[in-house]
Amino acid sequence: MSVINIDSAKQNIEKNGFLDIEVDATLDLFHEIERLKKEKNAIILAHYYQEPDIQDVADYIGDSLGLAQAAEKTEADIIVFAGVHFMAETAKILNPKKKVLLPDLKAGCSLADSAPADAFREFRKQHPDHVVISYINCTAEIKAQSDIIVTSSNAALVVNSVPKDQPIIFAPDKNLGAYLIKKTGRDMLLWNGACMVHEIFSLEKITKLKIRHPKAKVLAHPECEEPILRIADYIGSTTGILKYSREDSANEYIVATETGILHQMQKDSPHKTFIPAPPTNNCACNDCPHMKLNTLEKLYLCMEYETPEILMEEELRKAAKKPIDRMLEISRAGGL
Repeated sequence: MSVINIDSAKQNIEKNGFLDIEVDATLDLFHEIERLKKEKNAIILAHYYQEPDIQDVADYIGDSLGLAQAAEKTEADIIVFAGVHFMAETAKILNPKKKVLLPDLKAGCSLADSAPADAFREFRKQHPDHVVISYINCTAEIKAQSDIIVTSSNAALVVNSVPKDQPIIFAPDKNLGAYLIKKTGRDMLLWNGACMVHEIFSLEKITKLKIRHPKAKVLAHPECEEPILRIADYIGSTTGILKYSREDSANEYIVATETGILHQMQKDSPHKTFIPAPPTNNCACNDCPHMKLNTLEKLYLCMEYETPEILMEEELRKAAKKPIDRMLEISRAGGL
């Protein structure tokens, strides 16, 4: 690959989101990525929703809470984040002096996009007495406007840590917020945001699946809509779902979250059957198109050339870090 092509690919990152360079088909990418990790003292953090090959080369696989905790304590010089943009932003917020790479800058999040910073700022002004608790699936600008950040693993713990007479705004996920209202008994004001993947599951199709698989248990993420949660045998974060399927005695599960988690579930319990919950139409809508923008080739290229890199203004980073630190502190105190 000529230097000219590499320079051209770097100049086009803003347009493409990634280094558009052809990778030699004879390269053993697994070997090359391991080499680069050692040479550059780099760590790969991957979300459960990434494709199986990326999960298999990752140093740590987890949900948003686990990934934030891993980013906070890593000794690596370079953090390669195989996930979506807000996750890599979180790693940068926690590690200002480390280089944070994202294989594809266009790996966004429909839930994060549902809370524009300016609109949210106006919403907050209308409710100045409310504490703002925001789900980690939001931009750095929304984090900077928040008092505490939560993940699906620690959301109930955080909500319960706020005094009962203190009004709360919960953003941006209305489904997770509605679930927390039921779970904690708190009457929170909800921002009207949602995840495109978790809103698409079909109650009718899952019900038909249950008829065909009467012994199958339904495992659902709390980002799902209420009718899906109502029929679930277990509701929890991706880590919670994985742990439940590993420790539970059933042998069949219908899984209502992004399909990437099935790779780890199958690895942990090879004798069990995992069925992805079907969407309302015939597309592969239970795959997150943003998560799946990352590929092994893009991961290799971003490590080789150390770009695309996540950069952030220091004032924004500091403001966004305060509610994340508060989350991590409450999580530690609560044993998470």
